[in-house]
Amino acid sequence: MLACKMKPLPFNLCNPKKRPAIINRSYALLHSIAATSLIFYRVSSLLHSRPSLPHLLMFASELILSLLWLLNQAYLWRPVSRKTFPERLLQEKGEELPGIDVFICTADPKKEPPLEVMNTVLSAMALDYPIGKLSVYVSDDGGSSSTLHAMREAWKFGRSWLPFCTRFGIKTRCPKAYFSRYEDDLGEKGYHEEKEKIKQQYKWLEEHVKKAGSSGGMLGETCSLNSINHPAHIEVIQDESHDTNQAKMPLLVYVSREKSPSSPHHFKAGALNVLLRVSSMISNSPYILVLDCDMRCNDPTSALQAMCFHLDPRISSNLAFVQFPQKFHNLSTMDIYDGQLRSVFLVKWPGMDGLQGPMLSGTGFYMKRKALYGDIVQEDTDPIQLKQYLGPSNELVKSLHRSNHHNSVNNMDSPSRLLEETRNLASCTYEKETQWGKQVGFLYNSVVEDYLTGFILHCKGWNSLFCDPPRPAFLGTATTKLNDTLLQGARWNCGVLQVALSRFSPLIYGLSRMSLLQTMCYAHLSLQPLYSLPMWCLATIPQLCLLNAIPLYPKVSDSWFMIYSYIFIMSQLKHLEEVLSTGDPMWTWWNEERIWMMKSVTSYSIGSLNAVLKFFGLREANFVPTNKVADDEQVTFYQKGIFNFQASTIVLAPLVTLVSLNMISFAGGLARIIIKGSNWNEMFGQIFLSFFILMVHFPIVEGMMFRKDKGRIPPSVTLFSLALSTSFLCLGSLILMP
Repeated sequence: MLACKMKPLPFNLCNPKKRPAIINRSYALLHSIAATSLIFYRVSSLLHSRPSLPHLLMFASELILSLLWLLNQAYLWRPVSRKTFPERLLQEKGEELPGIDVFICTADPKKEPPLEVMNTVLSAMALDYPIGKLSVYVSDDGGSSSTLHAMREAWKFGRSWLPFCTRFGIKTRCPKAYFSRYEDDLGEKGYHEEKEKIKQQYKWLEEHVKKAGSSGGMLGETCSLNSINHPAHIEVIQDESHDTNQAKMPLLVYVSREKSPSSPHHFKAGALNVLLRVSSMISNSPYILVLDCDMRCNDPTSALQAMCFHLDPRISSNLAFVQFPQKFHNLSTMDIYDGQLRSVFLVKWPGMDGLQGPMLSGTGFYMKRKALYGDIVQEDTDPIQLKQYLGPSNELVKSLHRSNHHNSVNNMDSPSRLLEETRNLASCTYEKETQWGKQVGFLYNSVVEDYLTGFILHCKGWNSLFCDPPRPAFLGTATTKLNDTLLQGARWNCGVLQVALSRFSPLIYGLSRMSLLQTMCYAHLSLQPLYSLPMWCLATIPQLCLLNAIPLYPKVSDSWFMIYSYIFIMSQLKHLEEVLSTGDPMWTWWNEERIWMMKSVTSYSIGSLNAVLKFFGLREANFVPTNKVADDEQVTFYQKGIFNFQASTIVLAPLVTLVSLNMISFAGGLARIIIKGSNWNEMFGQIFLSFFILMVHFPIVEGMMFRKDKGRIPPSVTLFSLALSTSFLCLGSLILMP
């Protein structure tokens, strides 16, 4: 009898989440019936009476909310979870693992300190992956000599740090994070002595880098300090000595591309495309890990976990990237600003994973290099056509059909010639009359290059996967200030709406190229800024009508009122169920409700306005890096769960104005009912709406009236907002007078 050959064990497993899918689909069915009934009520009411402007605005708001709710259901239709088995991968493919190039981007040494960038670089260099197949590239758009100096020092410290991590199996491989821990998780012989020795080296390094940063860098640096006008500078960081006893190190390359005020640089997408070209000349690894400068590697096995998908013959042929969730090391218990982005990475992305895969999320993803070049990378492609796409570099064209050639800088006859070629590829004029940013690399049509690039990849037939292991693969720095949170949201929403207003609008461009559900997911995110329109209406129109005794909702005794009650109550219960099912406490539901309303009024509104202005050519595209430096006072407010209202007036004024308006209308409407005997039955819906808004935004009420600390709302903003809200109510009342 012939022995049957055992089938190899899979590198990964996909498990459908059946219970959440059943709950989500049942809720969607019932809610859609209720929403349809609500629309029928509004239409019939408008047909049987002369429609007024407030009623038309409320109907329009309800239609927009219904559309966005419908698109949002696609995320919840088919959620899945995945598990990887890196040990199986090592057993079968240990000697055949492909090379990985790590791209780390920084732009401003003041907002992104070189010490933090250095820690991220060291954590990436210490990944649990064959050293000869790992290369790290740092893009410094700020052209800072202090960042370059930090990279050189990181390389030197890595000579001791990497062997220490490997010898003792250290899991936390970011030096700053590791040495800030109080407990020792190992008791091996020589561990404590070696740890103390490395710790002293790191302390010296930390002080040295901080001192160099405060003085603007070391004397004699050749890299310019002008962040908007400087030549290309590329340096392979390495020791001059050839001591064979020293530990082997991954390749570390510093790249500062040429920048000129007369040439567009396309922000992060432009920096990534330069790294894509430069790395093609040096290491040319088939896979790329992209990290923000503050997104340190927390699990050294993340590369192996990603390869469990990329090297799976069942799915690898059309797999573009593996996305890990963004998680953060500095979240407070209350997380009042929703820094963890729970809804995105614990609900929406696992839901998309059951479709064609999650969206590209800016950082923490392992990308197949071939996917970024598109269909042009074919054996029989005409070299002339390739140059039209990729630019005039012959070496870049040759690299397309060349396998990984790690450490080619050391092996080639003329390393200076190679570096000269890379400087040409990093020049600000290289991309002229090419397809970079259009059909090749990371795309330029939006300030959120990740969203657009991932969307086009999915439209071309590529898939993606979501990997959320028990130990976070990467840990970043969450915003700890209201101002930073809302302005960051404004930038994101401006970017996605730019796509919705372009020829790549998901509902038009994507519908014929992707599945309906995948298209709905992309459409929801691109149209998310439209939440600002119904939120402004719901926060102003019912309140104005409440003061003028104009009912906008059915009477409490009317059966139609049950439809509104059902939609509101079930929406809140569904949100609460999602929060609890992802392991978060109940207060997360309330905090998310508040920050979503705040973002709808500010971030979505500002983002929408900027996108429309850019669409008509009235505003230039801009990108301001989020500040990664937080002062002690700011952190104290955040850790205590207290809102810090030290923010720009453009962010605070809309919030305070709407809260003031709801305070006035709630008090005035209640007084009218009590004193004049107005019909409570007719006005209950509007009174409850004002009351709910005030309860959700109580921290703003507290900041206006009760707080005396530095984080309170400035009295000038309060007075200005009161004047605006009073003016609106007075003017609106005059318009509504019969």
